[in-house]
Amino acid sequence: MNIKLNRGFSNLGSAYLFSEIAARVNAFKHENPTVKVISLGIGDVTLPLAPCVVSAMRNAAERLGTREGFVGYGDTQGLLELREAISERYSSLGARIGADEIFISDGAKSDLGNIFELFGDVTALICEPTYPVYADAALMSRKRIKILPCGAESSFLPSPDELEREPYVIFLCSPNNPTGTVLDKNSLKKWVDFALFSGSVIIFDAAYESFISGGELPRSIYEIDGAENCAIEVCSLSKMAGFTGVRCGWTVVPRACKSGGASLHSLWARRQSTKFNGASYISQIGALAALSDEGKRQNAENIAYYMENARLLGEFLEGRGIEYFGGAHAPYLWLKCPRGMDSWGFFDHLLKNAGVVGTPGAGFGASGEGFFRFSSFAHREDILEAIERMGKLRL
Repeated sequence: MNIKLNRGFSNLGSAYLFSEIAARVNAFKHENPTVKVISLGIGDVTLPLAPCVVSAMRNAAERLGTREGFVGYGDTQGLLELREAISERYSSLGARIGADEIFISDGAKSDLGNIFELFGDVTALICEPTYPVYADAALMSRKRIKILPCGAESSFLPSPDELEREPYVIFLCSPNNPTGTVLDKNSLKKWVDFALFSGSVIIFDAAYESFISGGELPRSIYEIDGAENCAIEVCSLSKMAGFTGVRCGWTVVPRACKSGGASLHSLWARRQSTKFNGASYISQIGALAALSDEGKRQNAENIAYYMENARLLGEFLEGRGIEYFGGAHAPYLWLKCPRGMDSWGFFDHLLKNAGVVGTPGAGFGASGEGFFRFSSFAHREDILEAIERMGKLRL
């Protein structure tokens, strides 16, 4: 065939980060079939869905089996009742987001990957260390990339202070994946002011907002004045309600958000109506239950479980004198590799000598080299066993 291919794919790495991890783990298991491998790597939940969510989805499935209860295609933007519940969630944070500004999705990853379809010739600003999807999606869309390195000296918190006045599509994630750090209101205000000043658009990934405790740290960018004019927020029930397999999330595109005089809300609505037929009805019913008072209570128990895991991991690292970030308002701990090891070297050291899997920081960009991510999404017994095994190593 002589059809020209999208050259953007040629700029990608040979394998997605977690595919490379899986390959190394599978090779280890093949060579060591009797060793139980404990994964503190990929950020996948392990606790079962909240009972009220299961009940709601079961009832929805049964209704679909009746003439009276059957539904077909729904609103591309999602069930109105669900969008209204999400709108009320924003109201509780002091943000005014209308149900008509919310688009239900099958999870954050799809919209984060597709959002570049709104933009033409533009530079994506990627704050490293970062979730690999941002940069990969930019490369696939043949967008330019500017890397903003963030290191331990700034507690891995990005700032626009040194940026030139230039329009970007800016990716921010708070609480951050992989570092677990959180932007406070003053820091986030700097980004909103920069976006308004430079004509940039912020893509705010709020997938981990439900892990923030207390009321001081912002859980949505729309808690910041002016953000509705320059920011798109992407959120998900994957971590807050265990929907990694169920698949449901949302994207907020405020009507006031414009670029080049065009309404991004109208463009995204047009894109979705053409390329997306809406999230699963059963998933949306489950999401509605997850956002109910009972759902919030039941999901809060799971979140508390994961955060206790994070506390135990943090306690272990502190006891060994290992510097780390995160773990207080996020299910991730971002630690400095001991004894000067590089990220993949530490990965191999833990896997081969303790049967424990984490995520090498280098997989999140050059700024992540020399660091390592632990996830607290594991069963308590596995957390405790991993700590015991690592406690026997020279770290």
